[in-house]
Amino acid sequence: MADTTLVWLRNDLRIGDNPALAAGMRRGRVVAVHVEEADRRVRQRGAASRWWLNGSLNALAGELAAIGVRLETISGSILDAATDHGARAVLWNRRYAPGEREVDAEIAAGLRAAGIEVEEFPGNALVEPFDIATKSGGPYAVYTPFWNALRQRDIPAPRRAADKQGAPIRAQTVDTGYRPEAWTEKLTRYWRIGETAAKDRLRDFLDRVAGYPEGRDYPALEATSKLSPHLAFGEISARQVWHAAWALAEREPSRAGAVGKFLMELAWRDFNIHQLYHRADIATVSMQAKFRSLKWRQSDGDLRAWRRGETGIAIVDAGMRELWETGFMQNRVRMLTASLLAKNLLLDWRLGEQWFWDCLVDADTANNPGNWQWVAGCGNDAAPYFRIFNPDTQAQKFDPDGAYVQRWAPTPRKPIVDLKSSRERALAAFRAL
Repeated sequence: MADTTLVWLRNDLRIGDNPALAAGMRRGRVVAVHVEEADRRVRQRGAASRWWLNGSLNALAGELAAIGVRLETISGSILDAATDHGARAVLWNRRYAPGEREVDAEIAAGLRAAGIEVEEFPGNALVEPFDIATKSGGPYAVYTPFWNALRQRDIPAPRRAADKQGAPIRAQTVDTGYRPEAWTEKLTRYWRIGETAAKDRLRDFLDRVAGYPEGRDYPALEATSKLSPHLAFGEISARQVWHAAWALAEREPSRAGAVGKFLMELAWRDFNIHQLYHRADIATVSMQAKFRSLKWRQSDGDLRAWRRGETGIAIVDAGMRELWETGFMQNRVRMLTASLLAKNLLLDWRLGEQWFWDCLVDADTANNPGNWQWVAGCGNDAAPYFRIFNPDTQAQKFDPDGAYVQRWAPTPRKPIVDLKSSRERALAAFRAL
């Protein structure tokens, strides 16, 4: 049909506040497509992410069918899909990794050469990374001034959900090519997937946000939002979260302080997007050049013990086992597990980032490497090299009754590393830079 518009969905698997989808619906008939990309410049998803993607696309297919839109998954090219549908335009929401932008630019050029209109819309950030800069015009490298600048901005209000295209159509199972893996099947016990689940989780979190500022550091508590996988797949937008939280603060000023702390963490997500957009691939290249010459240790045995939660450091082992069981790890424990790998064990942070990439349901092209570089000390505004978390001290402070450790790693093991001497070894290696 001559008036068909393709909306290419990537990490924006929702109907509400979906700029590309809303614009497509205003044009006329829409077909939504998701492409299984094989281009090596686009980072391939890990096992946990593939599991979530399969569930998310099938949930979205049902939501789209209710407003008369079909969702197709394709393994070919967008140009072929547009040609097959006789589409006059292809629309998408922006993504930010260097390789992704290269691919999108090439696809856009190919579509335009074929006489097909292309339009790109704001992605799933609070502010587009090219729309915020320092006074000198460069990208921010320090979080606090970034936050100060961001909070002075008018964050765009979420866009209204797209209207119905027509009568509901029959929802069909989407074949994403995903084939269940034994270890990911258990994840169904811990997660609800999709736009409706994301909205429910946001509502639940805001009901208990008063306990967030203090409780977020205690891994045994359910104090954090756990919105990260929903944000990573765009089942809810950062703009929706921002405005819902501020609306609560305005209605109930007693919660404004807690809301503000939460939004600082949401803005950290944008800060990582900022780093991703303005630099070489942060999953493979240390942001601080001096760290690129660091001589990391090589130890398959230590790496294996870390991955399996068999280091003998109780809270670290608990975190790694929580990750393997649920596809998630509480934030403070993420810092402790990463610090042990990159500093006490002096193993390349990229090995840990890749393991998290494969195992986390919220694996994100900006936040996963950005946070790893922060802990390892090689990122912008990172933890200084001499900050090496002592996991035993941290456990005493934030898991004082041992509830978290007892849940995930109740059986003590002999430590594979001495925390004191390994700290000195790491300090010497970092000082030498």
